[in-house]
Amino acid sequence: QVQLMESGGGSVQAGGSLRLSCDASAVTSSRNCMGWFRQAPGKEREGVAAIDTGDGRTHYTDSVKGRFTISQDSAKNTVYLQMNGLRPEDTAVYYCAADPGWCLRPDPLAREWLNRYRYWGQGTQVTVSS
Repeated sequence: QVQLMESGGGSVQAGGSLRLSCDASAVTSSRNCMGWFRQAPGKEREGVAAIDTGDGRTHYTDSVKGRFTISQDSAKNTVYLQMNGLRPEDTAVYYCAADPGWCLRPDPLAREWLNRYRYWGQGTQVTVSS
């Protein structure tokens, strides 16, 4: 079973930064839409950011634009989520996911596409205190 591995979560104060990493070496397809999702207690899972590993195009949900950056290191089969200016409302379990193929347009993070992401990690906790 293909498993993604997240790391880098933790606890920070508001305004702080964290960098999440996703080891996607178990995914064999040459092109993937790699996404970061999050789920806060009592809330539905939501898309945060995505990157098309083929053309490098990125997508962000509105609430993180200008604060979060998704990137990839193809040589390491790793995707990163740099999170700056963290807010208490960013507190959630963050998941990495892979959808083999290219990112759907216009919005690969839309809720109706959630089931397209075939491979998921176990999640990493991010806690932001005020």
